This record gives sequence, structure tokens and C-alpha cells, in this order.
Amino acid sequence: MTSTPYTVADVMTTKVIAVTPATGFKDIVSAMQRWKVSALPVIEGEGRVVGVVSEADLLHEGEFHEQHPRLIDRMRRLGDTAGSGSTRAEDLMTTPAITIRPDATLPRAARLMADRHVKRLPVVDADGTLRGIVSRADLLRVFLRSDEDLATEIRRTVVEHLFPLSHDSVEVSVSRGIATLTGRVADGELIPLAERLTHSVEGVIDVHCRLEAPSAP
Repeated sequence: MTSTPYTVADVMTTKVIAVTPATGFKDIVSAMQRWKVSALPVIEGEGRVVGVVSEADLLHEGEFHEQHPRLIDRMRRLGDTAGSGSTRAEDLMTTPAITIRPDATLPRAARLMADRHVKRLPVVDADGTLRGIVSRADLLRVFLRSDEDLATEIRRTVVEHLFPLSHDSVEVSVSRGIATLTGRVADGELIPLAERLTHSVEGVIDVHCRLEAPSAP
């Protein structure tokens, strides 16, 4: 009756930059700078995720107490001091990696990020093989769906299913993610359900339910 909830697979980035346990400090910093990311999954073998190395891991070194230089400059300076390859990803990474499956719902991914205080999650299959990466920004993309797209989905997956006989008398409008249902329906007992199901449509921010039913004789 409802639309299928968006999953991590729907919003994740499938082109992922990763490093191996043997990748040196300077190469990790260069990759972060080039691809403008703050963390990289560490993989071995056929792509199994064994950890994640982040800016926080790199900056764990005691040399970074000064406040003025830019973050990436400070990391590069440590790499110059340490020498290429002297500090490897396997020495710096956080392990085990906090990962998520492609079929996980977006709220589940958001809760995991919040609980573990991370900005992105490697997406892995049942074998732990890297399939993508999902970030906070990816999770927010569903809220950028057009109002027209949301209205079409609400009408198709909620109104037409719940009110097959009276759906033509229901008006569905969406403005900046806020959905409004207006009109008269045959079965008033289904109105609260219609409101809940409209709330569940991915990208809907709020619902104004103004549906009415015929008065009892």
C-alpha cells in the first residue's frame, strides 16, 4: 500500500576512493585532498573493508596542537617529517570499520552515523566487500525531491490505494516538502491512516490533512 522506503543503495556513491593497509601517510593525505573527503575506507584482498582512516586518525599524532595552519597543510607537514610510507593506513585506521548494508533504510543509516559520531559509512555486502559509500549529504538528498514528484507519489501510493472510489475528490498539493490533502472521502476511518502514510513518503517534511468524510445519518 505504501511506497517502498528509500534504502542506502538508492543514495550511496558507488565510485569510492579507498586505500590498502600498506598505503602510506602522504598518499592518504593526497587522496583526501584530491577527492575532497575526510575519511577513506581501508580494503584488502578483493575489496573487504578492514577499517577506516579519517582526518581525526591522522591528526591523532601529538604534533598537531597549533591552531593556525589549515588542516590539510598540517597533515602534509607531518607526512614530510615522517617520510613517505613510514606510517601506514594499518597503523592509523579505526578498526573494525563501522559499515552498513545496501538494503538498510535511510533512518537506520542516519541513526548509526549519529550514534557513532561519523560523517560517512562504507556500504558493504554480506561478505564485507565494499559496494559504495554513504554520507550525511547523501541521506539529505531525498528531501530535495521536487514537490511535483512528491505529490505524484502521494496520490499513487496513498490516495488511490486507500480511497479507490473517492480518490478523484481528493486534492494533493505539496509546497516546499509540506503535503496538503484536501477533499471528501467515503471512509472517514481511513483518514488518520492516510495522514500517517503520507508522512512516511520519503522527502515529505510535514503533512496538513484536511480530508473530510460524510456525516453519519
